[in-house]
Amino acid sequence: MNKWLEFLKNNDYLNVKKYIKDGADINDVNEIGESVLACAIRNSCDMDLLMLLIENKADIFDFDDEGVSIFDMAVTYNNIELVNYLIQHGVDVNATKRRSGFTALMAAACYGRVEIAEILLAQGANRKATDIKGFSAIDFARKMNKKSILKLLDYDENKPKNKSYAR
Repeated sequence: MNKWLEFLKNNDYLNVKKYIKDGADINDVNEIGESVLACAIRNSCDMDLLMLLIENKADIFDFDDEGVSIFDMAVTYNNIELVNYLIQHGVDVNATKRRSGFTALMAAACYGRVEIAEILLAQGANRKATDIKGFSAIDFARKMNKKSILKLLDYDENKPKNKSYAR
């Protein structure tokens, strides 16, 4: 995985292409179960390099040992183009592999990813979904003080608040 990481940290399209051609395992994983594609997203590689990996059979439905999916990574790292690509290629905006039940909309709320939250909602993201502790995207947006997300989610300040976690 070290060779992959070296190339990905430098967004090195040409060496990644050569490495793939030389037979590198496109679905290799690091010590926490993150795939090459996930590491590329974490390293903010450009869409050309991400597409090179995907076109060479990197698994867009993959997830790490904690249940964090490629889609979750795209949301977290604010890769709007990849979020749209994944949705167009069958990723369910409401699906989660995390034991906690934490969804992509909750991640968008935590990180203040307004444009991604708008995309998720337009694609049918369940704004009322809760994680295993009963917290919703609104609760996460309140906790992280993401006012633009609260507005997008039609937050009503007069409604009872989930005070066990959020403000």
